[in-house]
This record gives sequence, C-alpha cells and structure tokens, in this order.
Amino acid sequence: MATIERATKEDANVILEIQKLAYISEAELYNDYDIMPLKEDIETAVRSFEKNVVLKYFNEDGKIVGSVRAFGENGDCHINKLMVHPEYQNQGIGRKLMEEIEKYFNHVTFKLFTGSRSTKNIALYEKLGYKGYKTEKLDIEDTVFLFMEK
Repeated sequence: MATIERATKEDANVILEIQKLAYISEAELYNDYDIMPLKEDIETAVRSFEKNVVLKYFNEDGKIVGSVRAFGENGDCHINKLMVHPEYQNQGIGRKLMEEIEKYFNHVTFKLFTGSRSTKNIALYEKLGYKGYKTEKLDIEDTVFLFMEK
C-alpha cells in the first residue's frame, strides 16, 4: 500500500535524484537546463531539512517516488519542491502530497510558485484551491513564475 511519511536527512539523496528527474520537464518547457532544482546539490538538499517539513511518498513496492517540502513563516506556509518521479506522474501522487503537507500547518495562508508555462502544475494547484496573484521573474533564473496562494 502506498504511504506518505515525514522524510529524514537520510532520504535526501533519493529525493534529490527524483527532483532532478522530475524537473527535466520544467527545463524543457523553458529550454533552460540551468534552473535551480536541477542545480541543487546534496548539501543544500540536506540543509533544507533544518527549515522545512519534508514528506516522502512510497509506492506499493516501498520505493520513494515523490516528495514535497514546506515551512511556516509569519502566518504563511511556503510550499516548495513538489516532485513526482516521471514514471509515476499523473496518478494523483502530487495531489496527495499537497493535501498531506497542508495538514502540518494550521491557520496559515499557503503560498507557492510554479513556472508560468507549467499548465499541468497550475491546473493541479487550482483544483486544490490555489489562485494566482502575480507573475514575476526571480533573480535566481530566467523563468517567469506564477505565484499562487490559498
């Protein structure tokens, strides 16, 4: 049976591998393979556990195939790095991870951003009740992001 659990630093390597596979499709949308999720190194991934709640999704075979992380700050919950291994996408795993991460935070405004051309991601977030409120390019890369909240 598939399950979602809180990840530990020991899971960082596997999660980073999934991240690099999952974000290739984002890089292809923009023809930019220099996006931040593809450049993240293991030290940064491990450090993310200090600030974030990191969840992992196990498939029926006990293999980690998805993850999401989030942190709370000033009444907001910032959700980031939702990822599902490409072989397991379009099976509801991303939705389940989002629903589960939201349970860790109470009485907050949930915030996230995704590439403005990422129509599948935007559709998922809209189904979960998120609404876009601005588009903006960040200093870290050339992608124009859609910022969403719920």
